[in-house]
Amino acid sequence: MTDRTPNPSAPAAALSRRTLLKSGAAAVGAGALARAAFPGGAWAAALDTPETTRAVLGFIALTDAAPLIVAQERGLFAKHGMTEVQVQKQASWGTTRDNLELGSTGGGIDGAHILTPMPYLMSAGRITKNNIKLPMHILARLNTDGQAISVAASYKDLPVGLDSSPLKAAFADARKAGREVKCAMTFPGGTHDLWIRYWLAAGGIDPDRDVSTIVVPPPQMVANMKTGTMEAFCVGEPWNAQLVTQGIGFTAASTGELWSRHPEKSFALRADWVEKNPKAAKALLSAVLEAQIWCDKPENKEEMCRIIAKREWLKIDVSDVLGRARGTLDYGRGKVVQDSPHLMKFWRDHASYPFRSHDLWFLTEDVRWGYLPSSTDLKAMVAEVNREDLWRAAAKGLDVPAGEIPGSTSRGVETFFDGKVFDPENPGAYLASLPIARV
Repeated sequence: MTDRTPNPSAPAAALSRRTLLKSGAAAVGAGALARAAFPGGAWAAALDTPETTRAVLGFIALTDAAPLIVAQERGLFAKHGMTEVQVQKQASWGTTRDNLELGSTGGGIDGAHILTPMPYLMSAGRITKNNIKLPMHILARLNTDGQAISVAASYKDLPVGLDSSPLKAAFADARKAGREVKCAMTFPGGTHDLWIRYWLAAGGIDPDRDVSTIVVPPPQMVANMKTGTMEAFCVGEPWNAQLVTQGIGFTAASTGELWSRHPEKSFALRADWVEKNPKAAKALLSAVLEAQIWCDKPENKEEMCRIIAKREWLKIDVSDVLGRARGTLDYGRGKVVQDSPHLMKFWRDHASYPFRSHDLWFLTEDVRWGYLPSSTDLKAMVAEVNREDLWRAAAKGLDVPAGEIPGSTSRGVETFFDGKVFDPENPGAYLASLPIARV
């Protein structure tokens, strides 16, 4: 399991006048931008004044944290009355969990950019200290697609891609030679864990018996691959692109190839914070939604990448993130795809809306691999944690066009690259169809 030590030295990105002026989002400028995007004007009215102007939010150094970073840098939190928001870098997903347990009153955080299954595992007490349940709410999906599975350069001569099976014999030979075969993800039961497990299992490789599935924080993936201590990893950008740039490995597949337009990170808050500060929660959510709309516009991609690449955020070269953010996917073995449909999406195709059917898939996979007991009432869990109703309220308050607000909490039946089908009305049938599982 990950290190439970909080990271009190993580820098807080405090809002400043200089930041607002540099980003063109001082109070008047931000309001003008909002009026241009939403002719109905800003939602904030006297009766919507937030109960508090302060919130502490966490993020991991990944491209899909962009909505929180952009909302801070462009003054969107302040525009909605949240003038004392801090967006703090977390060392790992384990640190994120620890600081959510503390809450801002205990020196931690109130909410975060987070792996979608984590609020559920925390609410169920599966990953918290002493297994004490910490109720959480998911208010929005931050993005779809935009992750990848990377493989060490030593395997570049094998026809490894969406099909992981060419690695099966190579991994078996390595084990016979006495070498541990390690495949990394970012947190047990989290999205990257589930993507790499699905990919391995679809190729006949048992992620618990044929390899060692290990935890590595996202920013440390490339360095760990460079030392030759692991064969493959799954993580979000920009770390897959950076691996290719450094010639250490290659992209076997983008996760969008496994499941097109798949859900990824979420914006979540402690449930008690939402209950105590419902108007402040709406204000935070409104700022995040505005940031997602801005991030998804092609003309803003370069500026978005320049913002998130800064030292206080991802601390990378803009070139590490800009290509894939625009849809240019260099796989690292002479294969380059332009205008990839699997680029990270923040708003289009209902990317921001937290479909309950998608949360149900994540929980079903967590049952598959033993992170949740098979007796768990998954739909009841989704009903408690997923607050798509708050998303709808914020979207309507922003005058989001009706066509951009889903008519259902379910996106319906989903089909994966290997032909497996997930029907949210019958998760049991999906589980029964999987050849490798712990249930």
